[in-house]
Amino acid sequence: MILFLQFILATIIIFPIIAFILTLIICRKFKLKKHKAIGLASDVTTVILLFSVPVAIRSLWGQSIWILMLVVLLILAIIFTYLDWRTKKEIEVQPLLKKIWRVYFLLLSIAYFTVWIIGMTHSVVIFMMID
Repeated sequence: MILFLQFILATIIIFPIIAFILTLIICRKFKLKKHKAIGLASDVTTVILLFSVPVAIRSLWGQSIWILMLVVLLILAIIFTYLDWRTKKEIEVQPLLKKIWRVYFLLLSIAYFTVWIIGMTHSVVIFMMID
């Protein structure tokens, strides 16, 4: 049973799109509106992408980027908070956190798919050089 759970968890970390689709399907079954379902699915996937991107980069290049990634995410949060404060003068925490979290989703998704494409290209090049 533990091996099965490890397999499921590893699969979701390697393929976060599965978590996105599963969350979207579950939300739609519970009759959530489409935009709410997509928002919740992206929120769940963001948590998974926070682990997937460093794992993918570490497996490809052998470099740990945890600290760099956390620093970039923190700087983005500071920038968004500053911009929100400059435009509104009073910070509404929940909408600000939602905006920051969604930007994290977009950036981590782009990073994940970029690393994935680079990894696939690298594997094809290695395969072609062997033959």
